[in-house]
Amino acid sequence: MVGTTESPGVLLICGGDVVTMNARRDVLVGGTVVIAGDRIVAVGSTATLRSAYPGATELDASGCIVTPGLINAHQHLTGDPLVRSCIPDLLAPGESIFSWAVPLHAEHTPDDDEMSAKLTAVQSALCGVTTLVEAGTVANPDRAAAGLAAVGVRGTVGTWGWDVEGAPFAAPAEVVLDRQREVLAAHPPGGLVEGWVTLVGHDLASDELLVGAADLARTAGCGMTMHISPTSSDPESYLRRRGARPLAHFDRLGILGRHLLLAHAVWLDDDEVELVLASETAVAYCPWAYLRLGQGVTVAGRHLELARRGGRLALGCDAGNAGDLPDVLRAAALAAGLARDMPVDPEGFGAHHAFELATIRGAEAIGKGAEIGSLEVGKLADVVIFDCEASALTPHGDVALQLVWGSDGRDVRDVFIGGRPVVRDGRCTTVDVADLRRAAAEAQRALLHRSGIEAPHTWPQVPAG
Repeated sequence: MVGTTESPGVLLICGGDVVTMNARRDVLVGGTVVIAGDRIVAVGSTATLRSAYPGATELDASGCIVTPGLINAHQHLTGDPLVRSCIPDLLAPGESIFSWAVPLHAEHTPDDDEMSAKLTAVQSALCGVTTLVEAGTVANPDRAAAGLAAVGVRGTVGTWGWDVEGAPFAAPAEVVLDRQREVLAAHPPGGLVEGWVTLVGHDLASDELLVGAADLARTAGCGMTMHISPTSSDPESYLRRRGARPLAHFDRLGILGRHLLLAHAVWLDDDEVELVLASETAVAYCPWAYLRLGQGVTVAGRHLELARRGGRLALGCDAGNAGDLPDVLRAAALAAGLARDMPVDPEGFGAHHAFELATIRGAEAIGKGAEIGSLEVGKLADVVIFDCEASALTPHGDVALQLVWGSDGRDVRDVFIGGRPVVRDGRCTTVDVADLRRAAAEAQRALLHRSGIEAPHTWPQVPAG
């Protein structure tokens, strides 16, 4: 980068094809994005903006694709990251929870939680993900927040809560709500990492806890998230215990609404779909997790209908042993493929729809559409530069097709979050990744040992020496 003192603190990202994701979805060929502080102050012609900001620092993006930062609306930061690809994929339903997740979470130290979050944040940033919604931390949300902040990734954090008798880590409703209040106080709105009300969901919360959590989110002006209906077990449990399907029960309690982001919502019936749309409740759609875990999205999923009917839908990558990689472009490609194949309709949903879910529609779904999700004046300067010298991105074509069908996070060259360079030339600039890898390997061995778990290998591991 080259600059003078005439426009100090101003950065021009020059010459790329700027995918604005504004209301018109303008793509400015050979355009420029201007950043001052943590905000975008101009988007437009390179020649015009060079003249308007003489001597500003310039970053050459010629031949590249410049996009808004990608949004991941459901990501586990703790539990799985240190044992990624250790949990077998040939397990009976529920076994991954009780044989793996519960003992791993029970043995996670505060240092493990921070390291897990840091690992996921680095992987996310390298894939162009600048904002993520954390799925919930059992014990140390502050340390998870510290892991995000160390890398510089924008996100939300929360501490899981449930109060069903006999469930691991359960507590009375008021204790759970007090924990939520502590997170919101420690991480108020407007920061890089914000607190959200976060329940584990499923059928593990009393009506008292559900109503109290929703009231807290509305009063605090923050989001609320929880899991529901990734498989048929949640509807079956609700019908058995409460006489109604999950979202019908939530509607009776008055907890649906714009404050609420439901993770998964795969197994919805017609009435539940209508309730989601009418209440403007948001849904985080994690397609890789459902295929990886065999949860039946091709049988029951209604996400295409939600998207087509204007529902608040975002993409998520889920856990390290479910979605596996926090690469939202991979999720976008799969979402588009499923939307075309499940109804056998090659004309109803395309790459441009999927990229909207990864950017502006995802931002709107998590309540951040006024701040992120597009490259527009006044928004936070979350910017990703894709290297078009990568074979999949040359020669140039339609940018939506290139990004969704022909690319993934491996083509990310540079990432700015709030104007701060977090990735440059494909390398994370904020943490020492080599040191992090070494520390994570040691932490993995210690965590598995404490948990009493021996990670199996599908094929024999034979020493080569």
